[in-house]
Amino acid sequence: DALSTENEASPLSEGAESHAVHWVQGFPNKNFGFINNQTVCYPCGNYILFFNTETKKTTALHCQTGQVGAFAVNPKYGVLAFSDRKLNPVIYIYSFPELNKLSELKGHVQLDYSLLAFSFLGPYLASYSSFPDFVLSLWNWKENILLCSESQPGVTATSISFNPMNWQQLCFVTETSVTIWCIERNHDEHCFIRNPVKLPDGKGSLDHHKNLFFPYSCDENPYHGPVMPVSAIAGLVGDEAETFVPRTDIKPSLRPTAHCWNTDSDIYLGCKEGYILEVDTMKYTASIIQQKPLLPLRTNVDLYFSAQEGILYFYDISDLQYEMKICADISEPISTLVFSPDYTVLLIVTDQATAMACCPSSSSVAVGTGRGQIYFIDITKAEAPRVVHRISLSKFPVLSLHYDQSGQFLIVTAMEGYIFILDARPSKLFQVLGYVGNTCNNIDHIMFSQFVYVNDQGMLNSSAIEKKQYDLQYPLSSAVRLKDNIVYGYCTCAPFICRYNLSEQVNPPKVIPSNQVGSGLVCLSPNSRMLASAAKDGVLLIYDSSTMEILAQNYCHSYEGGGIRSIVFSLDGKFILVNGENDGALVCLKWNFAVKYSILSIRIQLIFVSYAYFIHKIQKMMHENEQVPDIEKLEQHEFNLDTEEQEKAQAEAEQEVARKIEMEILANCYLQDIIRHECWDSMCVKGRAVKCFHIDCEVKNYPLKKRDEEELRTLEKVLSLRKIETTNLKVQKNVPETKPKTVLFKEEEWTEEVMVDDTASCRLAGSLSSQYGADTSILYHQLDLHSREQKVNQIVLLKDIIYKVQTAFNKEFDVVAQQKEQEIARIKERNVRVREILAQLELQVEVWEPGLTGEEEPEQALTVHDSEIKAEKYLTPEEREKAELLLRLEMERQLASLDNERQRALNDMMGGVLEVKQEDILKMDIPPPSFLSKPEDEWNDHEKKIFRKYEEEVKELNEQKEKYRTQLRNELEELEASIQEIAQNFDKSVCKLFERKVDLEKVIYQEELKIVNLIYSLLLDEELDSREAGLHHFLVKKQKEKVRSFLKEFADVPANLLDELSELYKCRPDISHHMPNGLDPSIWEKFCLARRNKLESEQQVKWMAQILEEIEFFLRRRKGDDMEMTSKVERIYQELTWLREEKIKLQLNLTFQFLLKQGQVELESNGIPDYADAIFIKRNVVEELNCDIMEQVEKKIASMVEYKESSKGIFKLKWEHKKMSMQIEDLNQKAQDIVALPITKDRQLFEQLSYELMYLFYLFGNAQLHKKTMRKHQKKIKELEKCISLKEQANYELSIKLKEMLVSVSERRHLSQAAGEIAKRRYQEILKQKHLRSLIGKQEEHVEILQAKAERLRSKTFPIL
Repeated sequence: DALSTENEASPLSEGAESHAVHWVQGFPNKNFGFINNQTVCYPCGNYILFFNTETKKTTALHCQTGQVGAFAVNPKYGVLAFSDRKLNPVIYIYSFPELNKLSELKGHVQLDYSLLAFSFLGPYLASYSSFPDFVLSLWNWKENILLCSESQPGVTATSISFNPMNWQQLCFVTETSVTIWCIERNHDEHCFIRNPVKLPDGKGSLDHHKNLFFPYSCDENPYHGPVMPVSAIAGLVGDEAETFVPRTDIKPSLRPTAHCWNTDSDIYLGCKEGYILEVDTMKYTASIIQQKPLLPLRTNVDLYFSAQEGILYFYDISDLQYEMKICADISEPISTLVFSPDYTVLLIVTDQATAMACCPSSSSVAVGTGRGQIYFIDITKAEAPRVVHRISLSKFPVLSLHYDQSGQFLIVTAMEGYIFILDARPSKLFQVLGYVGNTCNNIDHIMFSQFVYVNDQGMLNSSAIEKKQYDLQYPLSSAVRLKDNIVYGYCTCAPFICRYNLSEQVNPPKVIPSNQVGSGLVCLSPNSRMLASAAKDGVLLIYDSSTMEILAQNYCHSYEGGGIRSIVFSLDGKFILVNGENDGALVCLKWNFAVKYSILSIRIQLIFVSYAYFIHKIQKMMHENEQVPDIEKLEQHEFNLDTEEQEKAQAEAEQEVARKIEMEILANCYLQDIIRHECWDSMCVKGRAVKCFHIDCEVKNYPLKKRDEEELRTLEKVLSLRKIETTNLKVQKNVPETKPKTVLFKEEEWTEEVMVDDTASCRLAGSLSSQYGADTSILYHQLDLHSREQKVNQIVLLKDIIYKVQTAFNKEFDVVAQQKEQEIARIKERNVRVREILAQLELQVEVWEPGLTGEEEPEQALTVHDSEIKAEKYLTPEEREKAELLLRLEMERQLASLDNERQRALNDMMGGVLEVKQEDILKMDIPPPSFLSKPEDEWNDHEKKIFRKYEEEVKELNEQKEKYRTQLRNELEELEASIQEIAQNFDKSVCKLFERKVDLEKVIYQEELKIVNLIYSLLLDEELDSREAGLHHFLVKKQKEKVRSFLKEFADVPANLLDELSELYKCRPDISHHMPNGLDPSIWEKFCLARRNKLESEQQVKWMAQILEEIEFFLRRRKGDDMEMTSKVERIYQELTWLREEKIKLQLNLTFQFLLKQGQVELESNGIPDYADAIFIKRNVVEELNCDIMEQVEKKIASMVEYKESSKGIFKLKWEHKKMSMQIEDLNQKAQDIVALPITKDRQLFEQLSYELMYLFYLFGNAQLHKKTMRKHQKKIKELEKCISLKEQANYELSIKLKEMLVSVSERRHLSQAAGEIAKRRYQEILKQKHLRSLIGKQEEHVEILQAKAERLRSKTFPIL
């Protein structure tokens, strides 16, 4: 490849490229580990990096198959393990520092491993896979063997770890639970035993851990039958029934986040809620550690803990108490804490940055975080960077940072579409100039000014940003623009790159195919000659921007880590930085050939300078415009170079608002249609009410839905079935049957008579529906409802009766409602006359005007009147012109009517009428004479005569007016009385209707009570069935658990052979594995071999004893599990038997509904009673007395139930006694028959011979059995004799060998004695040296153990050192 990766002094794995990585950097937020005391290793994309904390050097290990998945280190053995993320992933084991591959662990995982963990006490590795397997596995990584595995469907783990003191304990942590997996070993067989830890809730209580599948002993309620668990009530069967918990009983447990083991093999657990728990790994319970002062001279445990505030705490723990101290303030949330193996170095990992950009004008870097903060870091000294300024922009994470070409401005993109503009100069303290809200993430060009385009809130106006919009044929995920208006874009819907020419009017794109997968991005080099393209597959392609030929490609990231997130070219084009999406790796790629960029760099610098000069010139002009007088000042919009685009954007915004309003109106109309259809149109009888005129009383009808065809068919089917059953019963009664003359006949006959006599009575029927027009003859008798079908049919018939009763009442209601409308019309007619009289009498009295309310006319709610709309009505221009025209015509008509001379004259002379009526007499007035203005002494006779006549006319007119007023008052009283009578009569009708409805409600409640009892019995029957099925499923599952591993291993065997293999598997024999070795011909070698065999046999005896102890322990555990399983099975069988008995009992123990007389007794009282001898009693005394009465009532009812059961038992005993007496009579009769039977001598002789023959047969059978037993013993004796002979022959051969060995030993002894004292001393010195070497080895091991203990004590005593 033209591109290569290069790293300093980094040995790569097999198959690496000839050119090394220049460098790879990056830090994930997890999976850190010390592989020795100085080296930290962690996965980073497709690499594993090793950082030496002393030399500050980094080496890399390349994963050839893609991104590194799960990761773990073992500093004791100096090895690391990691998995790849391909299909059927593999776990690789490498040694350090050689980086040699030791083994590959291949399992049956399909997609990915999520967690790995080493054991420090043996060659064991635990792994956990993610979706879809979710399998926990245990490996021997030295021998490349899978020891055991366990599946946990749907469980996502967060961390796993071995107990450092015991490799047979594994802590398994999820987001909501903690499990201790115990690894049990039976020689070469290993298995996982699951032990879930009970975590407390937020209050520290463990009461929420209840077994809801077995919550009680077999018990029942005397009123409602047996008490069922919630799973049976919910109708659940199978695994869901065992794990179901009602929402009301769910109390969230503490959520674990981090854990560590202590020296006592217990676990300290950190929780998201801020608690610290101590987990007892023997009892599998967790307790909250309280913060309290500790007593001196106590053995304590040291624990380091980090919080989200970025503070490192030190906990001194003793039992369930601790003291807390603050060690350090990191000021950033801490995600990982890791100690080195010697506990001298603590690695702290904080949250990662989300964006970064380098300033072109200074040696500084801007870093964005996930909390909306930006750090400005001075990197003048790269070895010691320092934070010079920090600014918080928003609460949203920072997505990207971008400097302009001159380095004066910083563009910040945050979540929710916010873009901030900052002054990048340190002298201005990185001041925020403004922001833009809800815009796209890519901005082509931004014009800056001195706060000209910023409002009071700091938001940039739309005129501050120059926007251009183009309609494209394909959606793009990324685009870059060249100098000549050429745009390259990466298409999101298909794998190709589009080339657009923006200067052309019609610009069909030129499509360049690409082999990359997923959405991607493009990046242009500084000289615009190279175009880089990257996608989700992690492959980087470099194109020639003019010809679009591929120059180079590199697979630097993987698709498992999300591919490539961003690409950056260096200014000289020699290096390319490639950042991964989710793998946390930053890879630097270097070209293998050199290109001269001097001329190009000068041109780029000239362009940057001219661009900066242009921006500075425009800003200067705008600043000068602010200084000139107002008459010479230019408006702000004059600086806007594209007003047409602004108007177009405003029009588009208005259209968008109108479209949103239209869609909202459409949604509301749709919701209105749905509500109207469900609650109004589907009702055949709409709900409404009738109210009294003067009484606070109202009656509502029964809203009824139209019965669908399915309901009507069911009703017709049930009615037909009842007719057939009734006819069949009548036919059976007419057929004469012979019955035994026993007491039972009399009891049945008496029962039938009582039932026939009480058929007409409503008390035994349990309701009064027959008195209100319902036909109850079709109902089943309450004592005949035994089967489920009968109960369901009874419910259908009862619902039909309720429907008919409600329909009959609705007819009566409609009559009263029509009556009210008629009465209101009559009252309104009278009110017309009442208003006329009041107007003539000039009385200001309010007239009572009845009407219908909203409850009486519910359809009014569906009609919206103009008066209800408070907002001004919107009129279109055409409607507005039409309204103005109508208003103008109306005004002209009114002006024309004012100029009518005839109408004015009629109003002046006769009040606007041509004929005076009687009712107008009150309006008549006699005009006074004109001389009344003169004094009376100046009147002449004629004037006085006229005045007397005027007074007589006035008097006569007043008398007529008074007479007419009296007549009007009488008529008004009559009208008011008639209105009052109408209202009272109607109120009486409504009250009667109300009483009628009260009676009907009582009837309906009686029938509904029957339905409720029947439904309850059906539900209880279903609960019993569900409980029985759930217990059967639980029983079968527990029985299958014994051979689960066998079934998993032989899952592909046919079903007919699997059972036979399973039986053979259960009784598998023990097989011997060890065979003795032969002896060498040489005597010395024989001696050495014998000695060696002796030592080996001793070691083998010890090893076999250890294996035997493990097997015995395993056997004890399995026996305990078997006993526990057997007790559970027995308990389930007992409950199944109890359920069957209860089910039979409930089918016979029916609920019978009676009607009892209800009411209260009223005593006649003669005035006020005398309270002279009365005393005051406290309310609580009366309430306690009432409680006592209720308790006694409960006891009485319980005793009545007990008496009922006792009576049933007595009747049963009487029946059994009668049965036994009849059996006695039969036996006595048989005895008499036997006595009366004649027996001859031949019969007696035959019976005697038959008895003797039977005795002989018995003896013969015993003799045969004795012979068979003797043959078995003789066969066993022969086998023992044969074994004895074989043992004797073996002993003889051994004695011969022993003699030969004694001879050789004696010869050697003589040879050694003849060698002299020197050889003996030499031999003794050799033995002494050998003995001393063994002592030295033992003492060295003892010293190492003591040094390790001293080191641990020192680290505990002085943890800071």
